[in-house]
Amino acid sequence: MYKMGRTWIELSGENLIWNVKQFNKILGGRSQIMAAVKANAYGHGAVEVSHILEEAGVEDFCVASLEEGIQLRQSGIKGRVLVLGYTHPKAFVELLRYDLTQTVVDAAYAEKLKQYGKKIKVHIEIDTGMHRLGERFERFEDILAMWQIDSLEITGFFSHLCVADSNAETDRDYTLWQIRNFSQVTAKLKAAGISNFKAHLLSSYGVLNYPEYCFDYARIGIALYGILSNETDTTRLKPDLRPVLTLKTRIQSVRDLKAGEGVGYGLTYTASCPRTIASLSIGYADGIPRNLSNHGWVLVNGFRAPIIGRICMDQMMVDITGIPGVLTGETAVLIGKSGKEEITAAMFACWSGTITNEVLSRLGSRPERLIRRPGTIRYMDGYLGSRKAVR
Repeated sequence: MYKMGRTWIELSGENLIWNVKQFNKILGGRSQIMAAVKANAYGHGAVEVSHILEEAGVEDFCVASLEEGIQLRQSGIKGRVLVLGYTHPKAFVELLRYDLTQTVVDAAYAEKLKQYGKKIKVHIEIDTGMHRLGERFERFEDILAMWQIDSLEITGFFSHLCVADSNAETDRDYTLWQIRNFSQVTAKLKAAGISNFKAHLLSSYGVLNYPEYCFDYARIGIALYGILSNETDTTRLKPDLRPVLTLKTRIQSVRDLKAGEGVGYGLTYTASCPRTIASLSIGYADGIPRNLSNHGWVLVNGFRAPIIGRICMDQMMVDITGIPGVLTGETAVLIGKSGKEEITAAMFACWSGTITNEVLSRLGSRPERLIRRPGTIRYMDGYLGSRKAVR
């Protein structure tokens, strides 16, 4: 099947590997990258991305759910895989079957794992101030008691910073307080004679703003894909990160619009004068936010074309008046470059009133994911990892 017939995502394997190298320079051998490939690798494609990362030497991955971990294993990923979220006790057997590491979300959950009775690899989550998951750092006796449960093969523990992306003084103070809380637990464990664990605290913004507090792993997510969450975000470190994802679609129809004629559901756009418009083969079922209706742009033949009318489930319309040589079947770019113009994921998210993490992770399963390598584009065939050139 032709993979670029409707809507597709091109992944730059070269840029992804470049970003890995940038973070390895920052970490300086003190920490290993634990690649966050949850939410289908932030919409990029978990299978495709994870295979490239393994080729680049990454050995550790984290996902949100058991199902995401199983998908990696079925695709041939051999590295360590940490499930960050809750797994139902009836599914504990799958953790063993696929050699996955489960997060212990609190002391009560540790008891459920104990009742299962079979040895499962786990990381203990510590609540240092985000108050989402994890056993509170003050309850050290409860944390220490987990190490006494024979059925828990504890290979690490971690926490999560909640305002590490902010440069506000109060947020920096809070982040440093969280770091102290985590370090305190680490010191107490070692004082209790426990040292055979891997610790991790920093994610993308933690590494970029607090690199001096790296532990054994650094969980790199959004920044690994060459972008930050917001267009206006600033960080202490500014590595040369390169975007991995380009989102493209086909122009399926070109037509003239007379003055006074409307477009799309609700006729929310009316032409004030004769216009030329194009219908694109992409819509909100592919992850395009509906609130981009009559708002934002796409790129056509190196020019910006404004979005007009309501975003439909499978289609959207743009105004191509004055753009030369637009034909049915040609390509429009929603995220990426065309000629001298570029629309970044951060710009796209800003127009949508959200962050890049959300926009990208909502890209659906319909767009094909294709790996761009120098001189060719390749795609992943199913979960087997076999790569075929696309002509």
